Amino acid sequence: MHTVFRIGEVRKVDKKSPLYEVDLKLTSDDDQQLRQLTNRIREESSGSSGWHRIGTLLLTIGQFDKAEELYMALLEQASNDSDKAHIYNEFGRLKNNQGQYTEAVSFYKKSLEIVEKTFSKDDPKLANIYNNIAVTYNDMGDYSKALEFYEKDLEITKKALPPNHPDLATSYSNIGQVYNDMSDYSRALEFYEKAHKIYEKALPSNHPSLASSHLNFATCYERMGDYAAALKALQSAFQIQQQAFQVGNPTFALTYSRLGRVYRSMKDYSKALDNFEKCLSIRQKALPDDHPDRATTDSDIGDVHRLMGNYEKALAFHQKALNIQENVQYNPLECALTYINLGETYREMKDYSTALTFYQKGLEIREKKLPKNHPDLAVVYHNMAKLYLATRKYSIAMKNIQQAVEIAQEKLPSTHPHLLEYKETFEKIRKKM
Repeated sequence: MHTVFRIGEVRKVDKKSPLYEVDLKLTSDDDQQLRQLTNRIREESSGSSGWHRIGTLLLTIGQFDKAEELYMALLEQASNDSDKAHIYNEFGRLKNNQGQYTEAVSFYKKSLEIVEKTFSKDDPKLANIYNNIAVTYNDMGDYSKALEFYEKDLEITKKALPPNHPDLATSYSNIGQVYNDMSDYSRALEFYEKAHKIYEKALPSNHPSLASSHLNFATCYERMGDYAAALKALQSAFQIQQQAFQVGNPTFALTYSRLGRVYRSMKDYSKALDNFEKCLSIRQKALPDDHPDRATTDSDIGDVHRLMGNYEKALAFHQKALNIQENVQYNPLECALTYINLGETYREMKDYSTALTFYQKGLEIREKKLPKNHPDLAVVYHNMAKLYLATRKYSIAMKNIQQAVEIAQEKLPSTHPHLLEYKETFEKIRKKM
């Protein structure tokens, strides 16, 4: 092992100087925690050559521009189909991380075409490509296709690997994510639990995959309205990430984003805004200006400003988000969320006609992409019910709030804050009729 230091305290020399003083502690050869993590990184940096392994590592740490430059050079030099298949697959991962989903699927299919000709239908190389295609479809909001390819991956992976292998856990986790996005929370938790048990047995305690597992639980608990459990899971994820990554690593952005959403749901808007701004700061440094994740964060920040009554700031951030979402390949459901957030902002500003226009845009997308009983549809119906209540169109308001309550009673726990809020709005409308 080469010379490795742990970073302790970091202090600025003085206010005018760009110099910092850093406390470094030399690690020892018998530092078991560091050795376990290093060995695992070596295993995960796969590839037929040192250059391929460097490319995989660059993707893992978020250095997408450098990875693309390397893969372009490797593709020009590739002398056999096996190398080309690997590079096309890695290009797919790269494009997915950059939010260029159609290009990602195209690269994956080029890789799949080569691998299907060369290997048997149960070869793990096929499972890896199926998994990557599923990830992209999930990011695009096409959950049925995502589930189809994840199940193909799982079928091969269960045959090829022992029951405690981390890659099997990843397959379970990915299927859990799709069920979570489809609002089937019990199935999501079932698959997340399977994954987490394997990770705990197979990986060192500071491995990033354990942090990701906690993030999955947090997302599910937040959507179920169990904010205390969500915060606990997020804190576990953050503690692991602090051990595994430097401060400011792109990995922290998602954790800050999730923390922001939980605090927003808990109505602690100052903490929500603080975490969303930390997320945005990281993404501004790590991602291109038109990356979809930057748009998501802009929209989140805009929504917190709305909740704090800062409507002009809210509109400005939502417009920044739309400038990206309406002009790049993107999960249309994220664009729908921005439309709905804009609708809420205009409703609170009493510009009801503009609010209704944005609600209808968001609703149209969600009705096309989501099951009829998805809780995200209930959110729009509730927002529209409040608008019609404010404009004294009580019969239309009642129709919308009934739809919201029916969905929430079917899909959410009886104590979920959304269901309680919908019932309260129902009573307000009923009293007006």
